[in-house]
Amino acid sequence: MKIHLATDHAGLNLKNSIKNHLLHKEYYVEDHGAYEYNAEDDYPDFIFPCAKAVANDKESKGIILGGSGQGEAMAANRIKGCRAAVFYNGPKEIVTLSREHNNANILSLGARFMDENDIFGVIELWLKESFKGGRHQRRIDKLDIL
Repeated sequence: MKIHLATDHAGLNLKNSIKNHLLHKEYYVEDHGAYEYNAEDDYPDFIFPCAKAVANDKESKGIILGGSGQGEAMAANRIKGCRAAVFYNGPKEIVTLSREHNNANILSLGARFMDENDIFGVIELWLKESFKGGRHQRRIDKLDIL
């Protein structure tokens, strides 16, 4: 499976750790940046290319990061075909439901609320969880009408 990664400066260190973890697990990873720390960078510059790549490859997934993950999810969700769910160390059921009910194809992480000890298990849970379909598919189909 191909995993697309993107972050701004706030998630740079955690993104790099996640990238190494995914490569170790033998996922194919495409890194859309940021590649170096710049406190003045803007998350849409990295999130939009990542989200477009996920939307264009239905078999891939995306993991995006920011301080809270909120703005990044808002940016990703502007791209038709993207369904970004935010997680910043709340109940792990949020991650499970984002896949089961919403078929989230992007996981947006709040880097200021998590560290490596928290995130690797969450990512594996999210990547392995499947979509239930049924009535949930009907709802998802309505998201891309406009």
